[in-house]
Amino acid sequence: MSGFLEELLGEKLVTGGGEEVDVHSLAARGISLLGLYFGCSLSAPCAQLSASLAAFYGRLRGDAAAGPGPGPGPGPGAGAAAEPEARRRLEIVFVSSDQDQRQWQDFVRDMPWLALPYKEKHRKLKLWNKYRISNIPSLIFLDATSGKVVCRNGLLVIRDDPEGLEFPWGPKPFREVIAGPLLRNNGQSLESSSLEGSHVGVYFSAHWCPPCRSLTRVLVESYRKIKEAGQKFEIIFVSADRSEDSFKQYFSEMPWLAVPYTDEARRSRLNRLYGIQGIPTLIVLDPQGEVITRQGRVEVLNDEDCRGFPWHPKPVLELSDSNAVQLNEGPCLVLFVDSEDDGESEAAKQLIQPIAEKIIAKYKAKEEETPLLFFVAGEDDMTDSLRDYTNLPEAAPLLTILDMSARAKYVMDVEEITPAIVEAFVNDFLAEKLKPEPI
Repeated sequence: MSGFLEELLGEKLVTGGGEEVDVHSLAARGISLLGLYFGCSLSAPCAQLSASLAAFYGRLRGDAAAGPGPGPGPGPGAGAAAEPEARRRLEIVFVSSDQDQRQWQDFVRDMPWLALPYKEKHRKLKLWNKYRISNIPSLIFLDATSGKVVCRNGLLVIRDDPEGLEFPWGPKPFREVIAGPLLRNNGQSLESSSLEGSHVGVYFSAHWCPPCRSLTRVLVESYRKIKEAGQKFEIIFVSADRSEDSFKQYFSEMPWLAVPYTDEARRSRLNRLYGIQGIPTLIVLDPQGEVITRQGRVEVLNDEDCRGFPWHPKPVLELSDSNAVQLNEGPCLVLFVDSEDDGESEAAKQLIQPIAEKIIAKYKAKEEETPLLFFVAGEDDMTDSLRDYTNLPEAAPLLTILDMSARAKYVMDVEEITPAIVEAFVNDFLAEKLKPEPI
């Protein structure tokens, strides 16, 4: 276990008081569940989370004042579903985005858990990219032995299970989480068992969110086309509305099913299951309940006629206005080509695809997020804006890796792009052999 943790966190962590702690000591303490808390001292929501998380952490470890070392025996708040000794095998590590060391020190001083040292800026950035963190505060739980993500939305764990009764919060099958009555907007109720044999879209949305309302209008037409084509497909609306009246008004526009607004626990469990950090989000599942794509929103907007349904992920995407948001999710390889040359974009995709497939398969086998997304970009206003923003040369073809969160770019400007050049470029990036240029 210590090998995985040292690879992930480095050799040293620090306490709130500034004392160094060897990462390999976590293995000696039998830590089985690791929480990564992503935040910043300047964020008011992070300050609020730190307070509630400290109380939660103390209850689980048996002492509200517990520090990062082994705590004393269980307190009166201990839950019945997990033995106190088991729950003390939880540790949390703060991963900061602070740019000022004094502010960072003031923020971590009262934290009863551990933190990555301030100087470990590169490692912090790698963790933000590895787990595709787009909002703060974020809290994810990992199995400390295998490194597998146990829960992507720990904020809901704190809210829904304050006593740790469901520790260690491992993912459950979709069928189990969705079990119960579902509604149609005419008031009809039917059981979730009616979803058997269907592809399912789990739609996280709310009436107060303008992008949600825009997507809903498109999604209604997509739903109709898919059903008319004879596909077994259903959508489940999981509301983030602020009142039942708003839910009812919004749901009246939808021809599909919904989790009852009053069933807040089930709505929250679905958010936890898929680690929802923002709306609108459309998760598309196969008939066995396994995720096909988390990018249903992009697919619906890009595939007006739904010819690609159920939208199995493509190894290489053609950069467009609707999927450009994915550039902010982590490092992206972007091959810029001259789109005025007939077939250039398609040839570029075919060149990159075998390399992308190899990388995707490698990390899928490890049940990890792919560390790179792959794009081909032609010539249009959006691509011109991207070139301007990242200060790239006008050359085409131009092979790049763009890391927006790190404000870094890696550029390979050669006359001919070959598979060998692309593969070497990718491997050198993953091995951290490339020198970044600032964006």
